Amino acid sequence: MKNIANFFDFKTTEMRVAERALKKINSLEKIVSKFSDEELRSKTEFFKKLLAEGNTLEDIREDVFAVAREATKRILGKRPYDVQMLGGLLLDLGSVAEMKTGEGKTITSIAPVYLNALEGKGAIVSTVNEYLTERDAIEMGEVFNFLGLSVGINKAQLDPDSKREAYACDITYSVHSELGFDYLRDNMVRTKDEKVQRGLNFCLIDEVDSILIDEAKTPLIISGGDQEDGSSYIAADQFVRTLAHTDYIIDEESKAIALTHSGIQRANEWFQTKNIYNIENSEWIHLIQNALRAHKIMKIDVEYIVRDGKIELVDSFTGRIMDGRSYSEGLQQAIQAKEGIEIEPETKTLATITYQNFFRMFKKLCGMTGTGKTEEQEFIDIYNMRVNVVPTNRPTVRVDEPDAIFACAEDKWNAVVNKIAELYEKGQPVLVGTSQIEDSEIAHKLLLKKGIPHTVLNAKQNASEAEIISQAGLPKSVTIATNMAGRGTDIKPTKEAIELGGLYVLGTDKAESRRIDNQLRGRSGRQGDVGTSKFFISLDDQLIRRFASYEAFKEAYSDSKGKEITSKTLRLQFNHAQKKIEGFNYDSRKSVLNYDDVIRQQRDLIYAQRDLILTSNDVDFILKRMFMSAARSIVKNGEYYLHSNYNYNALIDFLNENIGKLVSFKFDIDEIVKVHENDLPEYIANIILSLYEEWTKNAHNNSDQYEVAYFEKSTILSVLDNKWQIQINRMDKLRSNVNLVQYSQKNPYQVYTQEGTKLFESMLDDIAYDVLIKVFKDRRGKKSLITKEMRNDPIFEQIQINWVLDPHLSIEEQEKQLIEHYLAVKRRLQEIQEETELEQKAI
Repeated sequence: MKNIANFFDFKTTEMRVAERALKKINSLEKIVSKFSDEELRSKTEFFKKLLAEGNTLEDIREDVFAVAREATKRILGKRPYDVQMLGGLLLDLGSVAEMKTGEGKTITSIAPVYLNALEGKGAIVSTVNEYLTERDAIEMGEVFNFLGLSVGINKAQLDPDSKREAYACDITYSVHSELGFDYLRDNMVRTKDEKVQRGLNFCLIDEVDSILIDEAKTPLIISGGDQEDGSSYIAADQFVRTLAHTDYIIDEESKAIALTHSGIQRANEWFQTKNIYNIENSEWIHLIQNALRAHKIMKIDVEYIVRDGKIELVDSFTGRIMDGRSYSEGLQQAIQAKEGIEIEPETKTLATITYQNFFRMFKKLCGMTGTGKTEEQEFIDIYNMRVNVVPTNRPTVRVDEPDAIFACAEDKWNAVVNKIAELYEKGQPVLVGTSQIEDSEIAHKLLLKKGIPHTVLNAKQNASEAEIISQAGLPKSVTIATNMAGRGTDIKPTKEAIELGGLYVLGTDKAESRRIDNQLRGRSGRQGDVGTSKFFISLDDQLIRRFASYEAFKEAYSDSKGKEITSKTLRLQFNHAQKKIEGFNYDSRKSVLNYDDVIRQQRDLIYAQRDLILTSNDVDFILKRMFMSAARSIVKNGEYYLHSNYNYNALIDFLNENIGKLVSFKFDIDEIVKVHENDLPEYIANIILSLYEEWTKNAHNNSDQYEVAYFEKSTILSVLDNKWQIQINRMDKLRSNVNLVQYSQKNPYQVYTQEGTKLFESMLDDIAYDVLIKVFKDRRGKKSLITKEMRNDPIFEQIQINWVLDPHLSIEEQEKQLIEHYLAVKRRLQEIQEETELEQKAI
């Protein structure tokens, strides 16, 4: 029988390893508990020494965890439970640890973070908001500081020096988005000393499903303004307002929208064109598509709110406002036109990355969540992380009641209000969960009408989130909250509330994912408390409208108005619809990743090239390679081929006009015609190289090596960044248009890959040629305006490190701006010194 039991034991490898390690940690507890504080603290240096001698983290794991447990007990007064140590071990093994609400995930993180920080390469803890970042860093930091490790807090508003200091700590706490933005900004700097991060070694992600699943489709984007007026957005907006419902079609499942035949005819007339879908009208199609989405799909108080004349995005999974975020590719401007507010200039993308590709760059990645098992396949497929469910410290006794289903929304809301009134009279606290702002406001109005006191928490009133949620466990409390209530702050029912039945979680509709529903349920019944959860749903809910046979069900249950429907078949249909949309959303996230992987490969090459330039003292070899590429692209220009014969005259004219004039050199046709066209690139490149070497020789005579290196690096980076930004936006346009333009039954992804590769190869040619021209054009033997005295001044050095160069300016113009700023700072410092001396004299 024992062998049969073992055969059916489906524990993962990570769980088996963790359970074995836990036994050893428990056996060490009595020994470690006898250490003095000084002895316990000294273990950190001892562990570091073991690692320096060649031991691995795995070799010292159990000893480190035992020390971390004892330190936590002494500093926080809380001994980590076995299940918390088990969770920590699973995290160190690179898993997603699923731990129910109230099981102490924050304390669980201490031991694995401590272990991975010992290597001295940096350990990062990623959180979902700055409140949790600061709270966890301060509370857990006490333990780490006791053990001799430094803790940094990274925030959006910090200056580069403060960020650099935070990342230099042994352990860094940061909001997930800021980690990605700092990575992008680090790959836009002009000197290696400007970078703030020190590599992507270890990252533990709190609420990992929220970041790697829910936000996977939202890319991180650093943008720059593009000076355009809003007339084109207004024109598209006005056109869409004229459309009848027969002029467009919406796919409820995918939320895709397109013009019908009659809509296309209207567009042709409105924009005075024969066919709006011709390639030359792709910009108008893009504008019309966005205007359609803005009017027919994007709903105010659902996807976004308008506050103080601004469009603010609402996170559909949490209900929180996404501060600082905006829709890209013109959708933001289309919504502004729809709402009649000021249209901001559409921004151009300067740098971008998805969370998926950013976090996959970490050498070691793990995460914690209360709900991850339903998404395990996605975690495995994309992040190579298995989800391991950690047992609760106490049995869960919450009662999850069957869903109450109604034929229409009116019946549902009546039942919701009646249930809340019943619970309020009893005194049992209620958390009413809604997925949209408009639903929370419906509940609010109905409860006002019923005279039931309550509190509303949604994206419009989220400033006091933690305070509101902390009061939700009091007797007679009724709290209406969007999904934002599912994360971050525990609801702790009072003793009296527990005696009344604990927290009652009442869901007003099903989310697009079972995981989100489970998060809401998990607000009740924490740490073995009593509690109840129940969902009230109707056939008018978005879930059933989009992903089930809506009309058929409405007709089948038309006689059920005013009463609850008890059909098991219908309940199964709701579950089926939810699984269907989960699959659809997974496919959508996978598609985003596939497309982003194309640009990721390009980004990796560009960023690797940047790092090579930043870290090299001598970039001559890079310049030589670029000169060869430029020569090759010049020679291979199709314009020089006439009836299969090479047009040497056209080539000579181009070389003399574009390069010869810059360097006072005349290319000789009598010499070039002797060279076979296959050998022309090397021949031309050698001439350019000899001209450049002559210039650098003269430059070394007139200035120092630093000046030449600074000029070369600045030139290459200036061109590289400018061309890469153009490439990103070209790829954005290609991505937008690849499904709009008819590619004769070709796969859109294959077209995107092929066309994107062509654009990238063209960009590399452009970079090489522009560097060649800029090198000779910007200098031509000119001496740098920056003197040795300036470069030796620490003030100038500090200004230069933080100075952002404009790629559109020449080197001379950039230097002028830099020097003007430096002199202004010097003058101000002199004034401050004189004022101080006068004050001292007066005293």
